[in-house]
Amino acid sequence: MKAVHLAAVGLGLLLSGCQLLGPDYHLPKDAAMQRPDLQGELAGEGANVMSAPVPDDWWKLYKDPKLNELVRQAMASNTDLRVAAANLSRARAQVEQAQSAGGWSGSMKAGAQRLQESGEAFLLADKVPVANVGDLGISTSYQFDLWGTLQRGIEAAQANADATQAAADTARITLVADVVRAYTQVCAANEEHHIAEQSLKLQAQSTSLTQRLRDAGRGDETQVTRSETQFKSLRAELPRYEALRQSGLFRLSMLLAKPLDQLPPGVAACAELPHIAQLLPVGDGAALLKRRPDVRQAERHLAAATAEIGVATGSLYPDISIGASVGTVGLLENLGTAPANRWGFGPLLSWTIPTNGSRARIREAEAVTQGALAKFDGVVLNAIRETQTSLVQYTALLQRRDALAEAELSAKTAADQTHQFFQAGRESFLADLQATRTYTDMRAQLSAANTQVAMSQIDLFLALGGGWESGRTQAPANAKP
Repeated sequence: MKAVHLAAVGLGLLLSGCQLLGPDYHLPKDAAMQRPDLQGELAGEGANVMSAPVPDDWWKLYKDPKLNELVRQAMASNTDLRVAAANLSRARAQVEQAQSAGGWSGSMKAGAQRLQESGEAFLLADKVPVANVGDLGISTSYQFDLWGTLQRGIEAAQANADATQAAADTARITLVADVVRAYTQVCAANEEHHIAEQSLKLQAQSTSLTQRLRDAGRGDETQVTRSETQFKSLRAELPRYEALRQSGLFRLSMLLAKPLDQLPPGVAACAELPHIAQLLPVGDGAALLKRRPDVRQAERHLAAATAEIGVATGSLYPDISIGASVGTVGLLENLGTAPANRWGFGPLLSWTIPTNGSRARIREAEAVTQGALAKFDGVVLNAIRETQTSLVQYTALLQRRDALAEAELSAKTAADQTHQFFQAGRESFLADLQATRTYTDMRAQLSAANTQVAMSQIDLFLALGGGWESGRTQAPANAKP
């Protein structure tokens, strides 16, 4: 017993001086995330945005109840989010496995058999009699994490779980953007279809007038043919808008995992583009980098790779545990008696001499960490680039839309005036037809420009990374930070 006591004291002294192997994780000072030039304002001079924080539920800025309901239903039933939730559950289970490694463990066994033992195995020349042999035993052990290998494994598993959570957040914001984009496509197709029908009606009236003028001797067949050609050209555009509308509805059906006839009421008939009646809030670079899930995912992968260096380094050192066992082995009728009972207690050291590539695995883990840092820097830089590019494109599309709105108003005025002059005999039919065609083209261009602005808004919010906080899956109550 004195030897056992000394062994326990020695283990206690050894444990008091243990420390974690491998580098402790911290954000590198030279990481792109730390660059001051990436922390400031995102929008340049003249941008039609404001630096207010991006709201979590940015789609509610449209103030469209149908759109809000579409997003809510997509959050509840989308298949991509179900996959992300399953991946997150798996990652959390892996954290629990890492937390359960080491420490106390126990086992119990019980068995009975009709047994013919080998006499020579016991150095006996005679045959050992056949007997009914039983074996009962209970054992327990405690593995010490002297080098922090198990703790580094927990750190790596938790960091990977955090990265999986960030991936789920990315899937969520992508889903929201896809829902808003599909809904906008349906509304835009309906609106442009309505404009095309109005233009077609206007051209039909022009064609009818041209025919009457021809019949009255004030025109010729060529003018009628030109007017009919313009009418047929406009009519040919109508199926395209219907196809865009249907494809948008099919997209919503897939995103919500519901049949078309179960989409929220009024969605298919939406005839006005959703719009935000305020400057878009974009925040600043520092808030962007903290908010975007892909940045957080890359940072967590870097933390996991750093922890794996400690795990690989721990393989250079021995594993030490202490255990105890008690049991009884012998003939069934003798089980539990003094001759059959056994027990044991003491430390156990196991060490695989590091000649099997252990040091190469450490270098491999270090190289993986360097690659994770480079990828992290790339994700940060790309996040800033995407957002700034989206801002520039959004501003340019707004300016183009405003210019087209002015041009459309001028074209309408010119078309009305020219048509009045034509009816009074002061302008030719060709001039009237050209003015009408110009106005029709400007209406179509303005409608398309409004759609581009709406889509650009969605791209900008997607680049800003907002919209995952409201639907985040909560961690289990027993999960460790």
